[in-house]
Amino acid sequence: MTKTLLLLPGDGIGPEVTAVARRVAGRLITGGLALSVEEAPFGGASIDAHGVPLTDETLARAKAADAVLMGAVGGPQWAGQPYDKRPEAGLLGLRAGMNVYANLRPARCFSALADASSLKRVFVDGLDLLFVRELTGGVYFGEPRGVETLADGQRRGVNTHVYTTSEIHRVARIAFELARARKGEVCSAEKGNVMEAGLMWREDVQALRDAEYPDIKLSHMLA
Repeated sequence: MTKTLLLLPGDGIGPEVTAVARRVAGRLITGGLALSVEEAPFGGASIDAHGVPLTDETLARAKAADAVLMGAVGGPQWAGQPYDKRPEAGLLGLRAGMNVYANLRPARCFSALADASSLKRVFVDGLDLLFVRELTGGVYFGEPRGVETLADGQRRGVNTHVYTTSEIHRVARIAFELARARKGEVCSAEKGNVMEAGLMWREDVQALRDAEYPDIKLSHMLA
């Protein structure tokens, strides 16, 4: 059965990056891989062509594809756009629309490159971390948000940092499951010292670990 890879080049270096990915995919297809590579406008390129960073059609194609590879978005030429019409708004819309709530960011240091780091070799040689970042909750998506003019003429900007237990649990489960295939350790980072939502994050992650992942060593860190 043929799988579909949707490329979203975006703008900036995005088209350059995804063009190389298309070449790699082409070699795999030539080698017998049942893969169909498609492309759709996204980010600044979509703004220029359609007036919005993420069209309904592009989102529908992304949700229907087996995999999506995004290039990059953002640039000074779109800085004057309202927030909901900037390239970055397309990225947030894509995250929310596809419900991709967990971002995996590996950090590894190969021994041959340890001396190239600004940190001492003893701290980075053999480094192998995996950051699991929550993507569809928190301050990027919380409501209310916006800029308002007060009665005295001042302006006030508002962004709301908000999480529910289910949002915390689902991304924490990803971290715990991945940890089982690694060293069996998870460090959860939040701002529970000054933010109630951060304290709730700490408590809910701990409760999930105690109930379902007693084999995982959990520590907490202030971000």
